[in-house]
Amino acid sequence: MTQSFQLLVVDDDVPIRRVIRIAAEATGYRVEEAGSVAEARVKAALIQPDIIILDLGLPDGSGMEVLESVRAWTAVPILILTAQADDAMIVRVLDAGADDYIVKPFSMPALLARMRVALRHHTSLETGESQRTIGPLTIDLAAHRVTKSGMEVHLTSTEYDLLALLVKHAGRVLTHSFILNAIWGSADEDPQIVRVFIRQLRAKIEYEPAHPTLIRTEIGVGYRMEEG
Repeated sequence: MTQSFQLLVVDDDVPIRRVIRIAAEATGYRVEEAGSVAEARVKAALIQPDIIILDLGLPDGSGMEVLESVRAWTAVPILILTAQADDAMIVRVLDAGADDYIVKPFSMPALLARMRVALRHHTSLETGESQRTIGPLTIDLAAHRVTKSGMEVHLTSTEYDLLALLVKHAGRVLTHSFILNAIWGSADEDPQIVRVFIRQLRAKIEYEPAHPTLIRTEIGVGYRMEEG
């Protein structure tokens, strides 16, 4: 890593915190730990971390309290670490502002990879990159132009808006309600409309729309655009 990022690990399981600390420090992160909601709130405010790994089950409350508290003052990437893998909970934390989620038990290399993606995504939003390349696609966000292997892709305005949203949040799971709010202005719209436009978009940008590699379906949750 060319930059030393400050990581805050919030989990009441000391062995898990230790494993994450060892692996993260080995790859260049500076690591602070917290084992409760109260401690997490204080440390987040004091150290201003670049990224947070947050467990939902804490002894003095829910990690959701930390998520909502931190989201009130910063857009720092927050990855949820949880044993609660049901779709409703995943949708809830993502809609509350989490950037991603990891289900326990987890792979340390996978967690580190998700952290890198979240940090790249956060940096690209802050710097306002106007052009992104993902697989065979090049998306010029300033010119509203999309090419696939050098050939221009003609999209409707809604298809383009949907693709641009996915690209700006590449690597992050976007829930149906997030997409509905961002593109159609209301989460009360029928989620089926998202599926229809995703299908149309895949038909234009994927080499094999029936086996998509660019826009991944997170079953029961939403969609994730591949990152980079």
